[in-house]
Amino acid sequence: MTPEFAEHANRHPKSKSAAFRFVLLIGVMSFFADFTYEGSRSIVGPYLAVLGASATVVSISAGLGELLGYALRLVSGRLSDRTGEYWPITLGGYFLQMSVVPLVALTGSWPWAVGLIISERIGRAIRNPPRDVMLSHAAKEMGGYGWVFGLHEALDQFGALFGPLIIALVLFLRGGREGHFNGPDDYRFVFALLLVPALTCLGLLVTARLLYPRPQDLEAHPPDLKARGLPRVFWIYLAGAALVAAGSADFALMAYHFEKAAPIPSSWVPIFYAVAMGVSGTGSLIFGRLFDRVGISILIPLTLVSALSAPLVFLGSFWIALAGTALWGLGMGVHESIVPAAVARMAPPQRRASAYGLFTAGYGVSWFVGSALMGFLYDVSLPALIAFSVAAELAALPLLFVVTRQEEE
Repeated sequence: MTPEFAEHANRHPKSKSAAFRFVLLIGVMSFFADFTYEGSRSIVGPYLAVLGASATVVSISAGLGELLGYALRLVSGRLSDRTGEYWPITLGGYFLQMSVVPLVALTGSWPWAVGLIISERIGRAIRNPPRDVMLSHAAKEMGGYGWVFGLHEALDQFGALFGPLIIALVLFLRGGREGHFNGPDDYRFVFALLLVPALTCLGLLVTARLLYPRPQDLEAHPPDLKARGLPRVFWIYLAGAALVAAGSADFALMAYHFEKAAPIPSSWVPIFYAVAMGVSGTGSLIFGRLFDRVGISILIPLTLVSALSAPLVFLGSFWIALAGTALWGLGMGVHESIVPAAVARMAPPQRRASAYGLFTAGYGVSWFVGSALMGFLYDVSLPALIAFSVAAELAALPLLFVVTRQEEE
């Protein structure tokens, strides 16, 4: 924390306390949101596999979900900036997302399941830009954007840790003691159970809306609204992040590989995902704090390390695949927490929601293209898939170097 932030926090203890409570409440709400939808995503790959979907279908549907889940944030962000109605848009997105996950329990064929899975991503697209803008208003009172978004992402990812663990336990108790399942009924049962955390999330969301109807008031000193446009460094950072997204295999494809190649028992797939989310949450908390101290340069070594995840996951046996999954989770979590923190520093406040939408739209398009290509490559050549993933991640490093240098000037 800089001396200016510390002095400001001491002069405004009530503002600091209110900001912390708001971030904590939204973080706990996100815990249950991630418990719900990340819990479901931990078994989407195997569920689609037992319904008869191919690797290409799994990867393209996951990529299309991410495409819509990111591209539609461009619309949500611009609408939020133009109307200033951050809460209604956030509420609508969460209600859509939390309602469709339990409905997967009613599906009997993979096209219907894919439709609901994609709808969940659409709900996430709607609610993220306005929610992140509201969180950004608490940053100055709490000491920095990295700390706010790192804390939020940590709570978010710990929900993604416990959701898959509970699902793994339920599947085990329903007959998975041998490590294999004979049909989709066990998966449908756990999709139905996810109604409980989904309703908890919505209850906390409504509570936050009632307690903090105007999160912008958390800033004791309103920001300067004269700045216009997005700086050049924003676009360079977007290009680098897009390459990282293109080289990141979706967990649905990783889980599909675990189901087909059987390097691990089926009952361990949700546990692997839980490990990835636990590493992701811890990394978000630590590296979000470091972001406020050293800046975006922290992404350079982390991107280099996360590039190792694909060869470890797709070529490794049990423990090596687990290490690759953990590195995948670290890379995804750190980027998820640092992206909103970095964009908040680059974009003027009145363009912040639009900047989030624009940035994540480009990120999502790249993720879709990369996911679709990796799904195709999985069916054709596993070494080619790994080569593409590693090359795309490493290609982002020069751009991140440029962003780091421009931030230091």
